[in-house]
Amino acid sequence: MAATVGKEVEAARRGDEEEERKEGKRRRYGLVEYRALPVYLRDNEYILRYYRCEWPLPQVLLSAFSIHNETLNVWTHLIGFFIFLVLTIYTATKVPNVVDLQSLQHLPDVLRKADLHKIQTELVACLPSLPHLSDLQKVKDELRSSWNSIEVLPSLSRWHLLELLSSCLPHRFTHSNETSLSVLQSMKEDIANMIAPQLIRPIARWPFFAFLGGAMFCLLASSTCHLLSCHSRRLAYIMLRLDYAGIAALIATSFYPPVYYSFMCYPFFCNLYLSFITILGVATIAFSLLPVFQNPEFRTIRACLFFGMGASGVIPVIHKLILFWHQPEALHTTGYEVLMGFFYGIGALVYATRVPERWMPGKFDIAGHSHQLFHVFVVAGAYTHYHAGLVYLKWRDLQGC
Repeated sequence: MAATVGKEVEAARRGDEEEERKEGKRRRYGLVEYRALPVYLRDNEYILRYYRCEWPLPQVLLSAFSIHNETLNVWTHLIGFFIFLVLTIYTATKVPNVVDLQSLQHLPDVLRKADLHKIQTELVACLPSLPHLSDLQKVKDELRSSWNSIEVLPSLSRWHLLELLSSCLPHRFTHSNETSLSVLQSMKEDIANMIAPQLIRPIARWPFFAFLGGAMFCLLASSTCHLLSCHSRRLAYIMLRLDYAGIAALIATSFYPPVYYSFMCYPFFCNLYLSFITILGVATIAFSLLPVFQNPEFRTIRACLFFGMGASGVIPVIHKLILFWHQPEALHTTGYEVLMGFFYGIGALVYATRVPERWMPGKFDIAGHSHQLFHVFVVAGAYTHYHAGLVYLKWRDLQGC
């Protein structure tokens, strides 16, 4: 009898232990409230529910496809990463031909109907007046044999071609019955646009690709941070530092295209601005490695630090406008840069003030809280800056220094 009772008690005890283990597993892999979080995971007291807390790594990775308060934080920047990956591939394969295609698409009808062989012959006769050519006969022979087989020539810009066409073609056609001087005058800029990309050595692309690389690093680091930080204190520490480094890298590399292409003909200012923003970016990354930097009370300081990095770009932009106030490309790129600064500034403001969840705690736990909005503004700002970079490339490819 006692043995039977003992067996029943043991079975009941095992049943209770199994139930407790199952309940513990449900609690461990379930979503918890803010007050149940360890201190290192507490960042925004206005987000009240749907937190993942110290999940095993496999469950953490799979949680990218489940609903919690970090789901949109993960995907807003992960989708942005893939957008910029596609833009990088497009830039590497298509952008070198953009100037040619755009120039040809805008040729006037009179140029399309013109005798290109005759224009080619006259340009061959004018070649000796072009500057910076050491082997004129070779160029003339290649131009005669094939319109598209010209070797890349150094230091020859669209403006050299315009000068050539202004001084040479009208003079040679003054007494021609086939083409009037007025028609040639209206054609010369379009001809220069068509020929210049074939004669100019394309400018360096590395500043543009540095920006694209910085954008992809920032977006991927941020997405990874939001996905993995709930695993453990150590991984959260590493991921947050990676996230801050990505933000600093994006801001620093965003300076490279406008500074390099604006001041490529002024090496002193180009090197000065590039060195300054690089040193500032490295210093920001170093400061972000300090453990105290991740504490919630330093949220405003973090936002102000990164905002200050971006705001320092006002100086080279003003300098560019002073140097190139007469160039429409300078105004065009500045417009893009102002819009980019607006997106980044609004994003930083939303991040620092924790709007809108501070107005209605718990209402934006899944969607619509400040960090998600911040991510959207970052992607919008970086995409705007990409378009500014395309304008810089076309401007410098056609004009040179």
